[in-house]
Amino acid sequence: MDNRTNLDDYLAGLGISDADESAPLPPAPEVAAPASHALEAAHEDPRAVLERFLKGLTSRIDPELSVTVREGEDALEAEISGENAARLAGRDGRTLGAIEVIAYTVLAKQAGRSDLRVRVDVGGFRRRQADTLSKLAERLAVQVAKSGEAHELQPMPAADRRVIHIALKEHPDVMTESIGEGSARRLIIRPRHG
Repeated sequence: MDNRTNLDDYLAGLGISDADESAPLPPAPEVAAPASHALEAAHEDPRAVLERFLKGLTSRIDPELSVTVREGEDALEAEISGENAARLAGRDGRTLGAIEVIAYTVLAKQAGRSDLRVRVDVGGFRRRQADTLSKLAERLAVQVAKSGEAHELQPMPAADRRVIHIALKEHPDVMTESIGEGSARRLIIRPRHG
């Protein structure tokens, strides 16, 4: 069991904190940057920072996992792959969402880039989820167009709402809007008038 009692100490082991690393860590092959380099990382390439963080994290979870990071149109996109990668998604993608939040925080702290979005996929989970949501959006669009009545979906994360907004953006018969606040924010598909 890990004897570190403070989150900063644990994060230092992943190369993301300025905390003292006096307690020896289990070896992680070429991925975790020592905390003494945290200030130097402030000028480092965001892609390298994200890759180092995710490799440090995954090496402690399952050394067989691999990480690939690339620059997308509007975000840094990372793919974690391996035999057991899909387990990292967690229930309803919650663990994956937490990994994205921490990765974003790491980029803001180490690369000074709070403007960059981070998308992480594990074992194709996000891709399958986006396909499922796009198909759902199309089915609901047909239903709304036929009935002429709006359809309100259950509250969902921003990333899921975004997939549906994009899927129906050019649809000739329906339009989408998000309503509500915080975790209660939901999407409505309405007939397009005129």
